Amino acid sequence: MMHKIGILATLLLACTMSSAAVSPGGIAGVVRDSSGRPQLGAMVELISSASSKSITVLTDGKGSFSLTGLLPGLYTVRVSAPSFLPTIRESIRVQPGASVLLHMTLSTLFEAIQLVPRQRGATTSDDDWRWALRSMANRPILRLTGNKPLVVVEHGERESDAVLKARVSFLSGGDPDAGGTSSTNFQVERSMFGTVDSRFSLNGGVNSNASSPNAVIRAAYSREMPDGSFPEIAISAKHFATMNPDQPAIQALAISVANTMTFGERLELDYGNESQMVQFRTRATSFRPHATVSYHAGENTTFQYGYTTSVPTLRADKGFDTAPADLSETNPRVTVTPFGGQHVEMDIHHEVSVSQRLGKHKIQVAAYSDRIHNVALNGVGQTYTADSNALIGGPYSGIFTYNGGNLRTEGVRGVYSYSLARGLNATLDYGFGGVLTAPEGLLTVNQTSTSLLNVKRHSAAAKLSGTVPKTRTRVIGSYRWLSGSALTPVDMFNASAGQADPYLSFFLRQPIPASRLLPNGLEALIDVRNLLAQGYRPVLSNDGSTVYLVQGTRVIRAGVSYNF
Repeated sequence: MMHKIGILATLLLACTMSSAAVSPGGIAGVVRDSSGRPQLGAMVELISSASSKSITVLTDGKGSFSLTGLLPGLYTVRVSAPSFLPTIRESIRVQPGASVLLHMTLSTLFEAIQLVPRQRGATTSDDDWRWALRSMANRPILRLTGNKPLVVVEHGERESDAVLKARVSFLSGGDPDAGGTSSTNFQVERSMFGTVDSRFSLNGGVNSNASSPNAVIRAAYSREMPDGSFPEIAISAKHFATMNPDQPAIQALAISVANTMTFGERLELDYGNESQMVQFRTRATSFRPHATVSYHAGENTTFQYGYTTSVPTLRADKGFDTAPADLSETNPRVTVTPFGGQHVEMDIHHEVSVSQRLGKHKIQVAAYSDRIHNVALNGVGQTYTADSNALIGGPYSGIFTYNGGNLRTEGVRGVYSYSLARGLNATLDYGFGGVLTAPEGLLTVNQTSTSLLNVKRHSAAAKLSGTVPKTRTRVIGSYRWLSGSALTPVDMFNASAGQADPYLSFFLRQPIPASRLLPNGLEALIDVRNLLAQGYRPVLSNDGSTVYLVQGTRVIRAGVSYNF
């Protein structure tokens, strides 16, 4: 009898030691909606594959939940909340002593209907609320529990995932009165693991009057880090042949770095700089830092301070499909004066703003201060003789750059945007600030660097931007009005949703349906700027010919793009 009792005690002791040797694991995570907002009170149900029993917990104010003391094995997690469709994650393996971190997203029925497979050739844009309340909630969260190993599960991402996209486009056109040019763009982008992006682009332009081709080559690498930062580094090389045979080509090599960091759930910092080496008549260098601090006071309110040293353009919204229409669309912005040699435009812009979202309505109010030395302005006219030493003939026929002196101003901006449909927005923009304008007595171009006036102007713009439903037409159409003549725009550094080219301008990208003769991914492109040729001021060049000082040159270009 005692022998049997001893055997039973030994078996019980072995079972106890075996159970103690298995360290329990856990499952934790965050539940958000499709906009990245944490969901309070969402019900999280855990079901074990080894039994029919379930465990139910509710998320806290940050959308977080935690389930500990779980035996190793396979589990299923089901999340549900009022007004949302339930979401299920199956076959979650819990290993001994390890914690599994989940990111769960709840969608409404309407959002689920909208989540159709992406069409090839469709473009993405963040026109909806550009200053906007970028949520930091969707960035990866890493949290260690003691010394236990951590397993991170990202929805829909595998280490083997890699996306390769490429685009080639061809456009031809220019100012109808000053001749035209052709340009080609080739761009390749590769995404790996959902966090790493590498991009390479080549823009080339050809003009029969230029001594050599024009080209912009850019390579960039970026990666989303576990701590929420997003560093990027880019190297670009540019070669612009001028129309004046006595002037050399403009060459530039630039290295830019940028990063985005978050501090908690409310504070966000974007910063970086670009170092440029410019070779024209002589060699020059420039350092262009930028920084933006955003404070998210709530889900719909953002306070922001921005500092930049480069003038923004709309080329990013157009997909970088064209070589720049003129030298105002790319750095370096170089000018020359009759006796002062070459100059590189130097900009300093400070801005404070507050943005508010009210459903489909978005409002921004901003105040800014600008200091610009050796402003690079544009003109139109065939003036490339040897004595036109105050002008730089641009890389595209009939467009030249000249020195406008200095501009110092303060101003204000108000922007209202309304969402007409998913991805399509209507925007109204008002600005008041200083501009450079030509006085009545200005007769020749070489007087501009010392004769232009700094005056105040009102500006208003109406803009339609986004993707039209059903037709998938990508559109940027706008008209900007000025209260008087001006050679520079009011609020030159406006990078909000109200940013628009001067006067009547539009850009269209229309996917072309595939057929037996046409491949899938083909798009038609139309790029028009200042269609009515408004704001042209006639003056004389050094050789006696008539040229025009303009705020925005008239450009009409069309072509095709192929995505593969």
